[in-house]
This record gives sequence, C-alpha cells and structure tokens, in this order.
Amino acid sequence: MYKQRASASGNITSQPRTKKDKEAGNLSKTTESLVQDWLKESIYGIKKEFSSKYTDKGNLMENEAIEMAVEWLGLDFLSKKNKEHFEDDFFTGTPDIILENEIIDIKCSWDAFTFPLFEKELPDKNYFYQLQVYMHLTDKKKGRVVYVLTNTPEEILRGQPEYDYSESDLEYRIKTFDVDYDPEVIEFLQSQIIKIRNYINQVNNL
Repeated sequence: MYKQRASASGNITSQPRTKKDKEAGNLSKTTESLVQDWLKESIYGIKKEFSSKYTDKGNLMENEAIEMAVEWLGLDFLSKKNKEHFEDDFFTGTPDIILENEIIDIKCSWDAFTFPLFEKELPDKNYFYQLQVYMHLTDKKKGRVVYVLTNTPEEILRGQPEYDYSESDLEYRIKTFDVDYDPEVIEFLQSQIIKIRNYINQVNNL
C-alpha cells in the first residue's frame, strides 16, 4: 500500500491544470509521473537513482550540521540524531531531532549564496510539508527548520570555488524558521494519498 515519505510530501501537492480534472478529483500530471516511478520501483524491484551536489553535501555534512545546530540552539543534552522511524496509515518519516514539544529538521545549504540569511519566511515550501508530516507522526504542535552553513567537502566541489566559513560567527551560519502544526494540511495530504491509491488501482487494472 502506498505511503508518503515525509521528505517528499511536497511533491504530491500540485493540482491539475484543467477544471475538468479538478472536478473529477484527478491527480496532476506531475504527481501521476511520480506515482508511476514508484510503481516501476515496486514492479521491477529497483530504486530510481537520484543524486546531486546538494544532496551529497547534505548526506556528508549532516552530523556536523546537527552538532552546530545543537550548540547554537542550546540543546547540549542531545547526544545524537534521532534514529527512530515513524509510520501510520498514510505517512512515514524519520525526523532529525525530537524534543518534548517540538520537531527540528536540519538542512545544509550549498554555500553562502543559497543560505537564507536574510529570508523572513521559510524559503522552501517542501520543507514546510515535511515538517507538517513529522509533527503529525510524532504528535507535536511545533517545528523548526534549521539551515546550517558548513564548509563543502572537497570531493564534491567538482571544480567549483571552495569557501571557508569556519571563521564566521554561528549567527551567520545558522538560520531557523518556525513551523506551526496545521491539521488542515495533513487532511489535504491524506486526501492526495487516497487519490494516489485510487490511481494505482486504476493503473493496475488496465
């Protein structure tokens, strides 16, 4: 049965372009394409490969970024990243940091020019949906997305300039955005997942 990964929840939020498709409760073509990839993975027992310099850096620098965030946020009582996986009838996900009343998720910026130093609101809507699902799965009402600016490992620079941020104050390397839990967002995502499951049944019956 199809369940939505928290980290990709924003991918299923697009709506059909035509009024007819909207009234019929159809998925957008973008979402249909994503579901078709999921079906192919299930049918052929393979995983669609995806890699970019941004995800590579996030994976390599995750632990350092979490340590920096923990120090900056005064969470020294935390010893390690959360490893517990959560799941219900609709969603799956593994938040980075779980506090008594809050979820925190860490994002590594590629460089200073992609770091949201001057942004007033969360710049990536996908992270908003990701936090909504994390909060839903863990029964929390508050969340924070924390961007961290770390140096980029030389092996993934791929000929691009190397910047050193180690001498910059943490206030210029960490930026937080609060996210409040919204049950209407969860209801919307659940309705999208139901549509996805209906679409899967239709495709399988062709």
